[in-house]
Amino acid sequence: MFIVCIRTAILYILVVIVMRLMGKRQIGELQPYEFVITIMISDLASLPMQDSRLPLLLGIIPILTLLLLKILLSQLQLKCQFARRVVEGEPSILIYKSKINYNALKSQQINIDELMEEMRLSGYFNLDDITYAILETNGHISFFPSEPSSSNGTQSSNQNSNTELYLPKILVSDGKINKNPLTKIDKDKDWIVNVLNKHGIDDVKKVLIAMYDTSGKFKYQLFDKYEKKEKKK
Repeated sequence: MFIVCIRTAILYILVVIVMRLMGKRQIGELQPYEFVITIMISDLASLPMQDSRLPLLLGIIPILTLLLLKILLSQLQLKCQFARRVVEGEPSILIYKSKINYNALKSQQINIDELMEEMRLSGYFNLDDITYAILETNGHISFFPSEPSSSNGTQSSNQNSNTELYLPKILVSDGKINKNPLTKIDKDKDWIVNVLNKHGIDDVKKVLIAMYDTSGKFKYQLFDKYEKKEKKK
């Protein structure tokens, strides 16, 4: 019995250390591949605890292997945007300008009832209250509220025509240009390079992130700067 307790304590400490090295996340925030690794680690740790005849290394070595695999995948995602899209996927727009994107719901296997439930849990009860709903890669749904309606018809029309500004677009991340967001605003690589040059940045590799935020402002941050720069468009 004493040996079982010792083995259990060793495996518990190992699992805690491994989960700590994997990063601080709640279960609901795990990416699919991280969730799979977490389940596998729990199963591997339970085997030597259930059967004392099994060597302790039978659980330790596979757990450390999974930790190494997770670290390698994380580093690969930091270096390669394609690998990031393959492993984590991309956010899906479920509601666009207060209209449900049924094709996105179908591809993500989400029904209308589930979407409406998520809306209510977030404090929204009408589609008109929401401009965008985005299914994040961790499974959470982010809601962008609609702008308050104006009594001036012309002003309201102008707000509708500029609604796209309220959807943030990450143009550069980790020193690499994101082509998809640029295409959505009818811009190209040369355009973002010129914009960065106007802000005194001669190399896109120096940029940690450059984006248009929800208020339509262009913001960027360099790898060696912790203070965000903010400029008007």
